[in-house]
Amino acid sequence: MFENFEQKRVDVGTAEINLEQAGDGSPLLLLHGYPQTHAMWHEVAPQLAERFTVIVPDLRGYGDSTGPANPNTADYSNREMAEDLVGVMDALGFDEYRIAGHDRGARVGYRFALDHPQKVKKLAVLDIVPTLETVERMDYEMAKGMYHWLFLAQPYPVPETLINGAATFYVDHLLENWSASIESFDPAAVSEYHRCFGEESVVRASCEDYRAGLSIDLDHDRASREAGDRIECPLLAVWGDASGTISFDPIEIWERWATDVEGKSLSCGHFIPEEAPEATVGKLESFFA
Repeated sequence: MFENFEQKRVDVGTAEINLEQAGDGSPLLLLHGYPQTHAMWHEVAPQLAERFTVIVPDLRGYGDSTGPANPNTADYSNREMAEDLVGVMDALGFDEYRIAGHDRGARVGYRFALDHPQKVKKLAVLDIVPTLETVERMDYEMAKGMYHWLFLAQPYPVPETLINGAATFYVDHLLENWSASIESFDPAAVSEYHRCFGEESVVRASCEDYRAGLSIDLDHDRASREAGDRIECPLLAVWGDASGTISFDPIEIWERWATDVEGKSLSCGHFIPEEAPEATVGKLESFFA
């Protein structure tokens, strides 16, 4: 995976970010979701690198990136992880860029666009709506399908202990449960997810990420909504029609948060870049061109 990409590490102070970079043209930042790493972009990134300078990092604490040695929940807010990426892109020499994020990476992406509007030229969000909007709509049926939000947000070390006892099983369960077909996944990518979730530090970071999602991230979203902040750059929303994570109209919701919204569903489950890579490339290329 990621042939012809250059691996780099960027120290941003409280974290060290592992990334892959390739291509020429306008910079494009690709952010991964849960329970994955940058490897989820392995089919999409090389094609996009034919037109863009593509930067594919592991979020802090995930994959081969590191976070604080003794983390707390605030260390894993979307705002904090977006600040990491500001530091990364500054270090690479980029002042403004395009961002595409999936799942947790998309949540970092929209916070990035709200906090640093001068840096984000266009934003694509894959299979999410804002965290606050999701929580406000959560009923018992939705909670059953998204039980991991509530499970992973439980106090340390409850979810960590349970996941560390069967990390490979848990990752496979999520991939199978949220996809339209488990056959969509490249075994090499799945092996990377297994390897990384075999590290207790990665499990801890991912749990802190979800704890932040049901606490400080909601505070930041509420503050943005109350202040009337909007994402001013063009926004593309893409979701899987068999995902099961979105049971409402994403476009209608994103229009409350952004001024210029377009979107489309794709024939796949939640893991869009791995289940529908060619369609993903097509949508991103045309939107970011």
